[in-house]
Amino acid sequence: MSEVPQRPRAVSALGGISRSGFATVTEAGLRGMITVRGDLASRRMAAAVKAATGTAVPPPRRIVTKDDRAALWMSPDELMILVPHADAPRAAATLSASLAGEHALVADVSDARTTFTITGPKADQVLRKLTPADLDRLAEGEVRRTRIAQVAGAFWRSAPEEFTLVTFRSVAAYVMALLETASRAGTELDRADRRP
Repeated sequence: MSEVPQRPRAVSALGGISRSGFATVTEAGLRGMITVRGDLASRRMAAAVKAATGTAVPPPRRIVTKDDRAALWMSPDELMILVPHADAPRAAATLSASLAGEHALVADVSDARTTFTITGPKADQVLRKLTPADLDRLAEGEVRRTRIAQVAGAFWRSAPEEFTLVTFRSVAAYVMALLETASRAGTELDRADRRP
């Protein structure tokens, strides 16, 4: 009698590594992430998102959250759904069933992405060093898709002194090195002892 192979235990890209400087940067661990593409204005899309997250479809460049779930607007026809990692397969199945017959795509990308948090009163300075995005204009609840040095990323202010950053898992070590370097004590952008 043959045995059914066990699914390997999921692990985060960097094992939850954390570094502290003038801000703390942390690889935030496993997170369920589902890409959904389709007509964001359709009633079926609204029902599918509500069933998977308990939220509405977000307006352009916004994130809407409910408890440990969220929907992020990524482009005019794309959302990123965030759920607990263990719930991702079920949430993806719910979305697929809800959108059956619609021109839509649902893909569980949890194991292809990684999430970082940047915390502290000067957390924004870490991102200011790495992205061309105008953080002065970043409203609370606004998602910014941009580049982080040489790689693609998306981020938002997830708390008054915290940003959440999502990138591809394949570049997790590179992004962690960038964040660690950009957050080193003594490299703050507003240091009084900087020379002109």
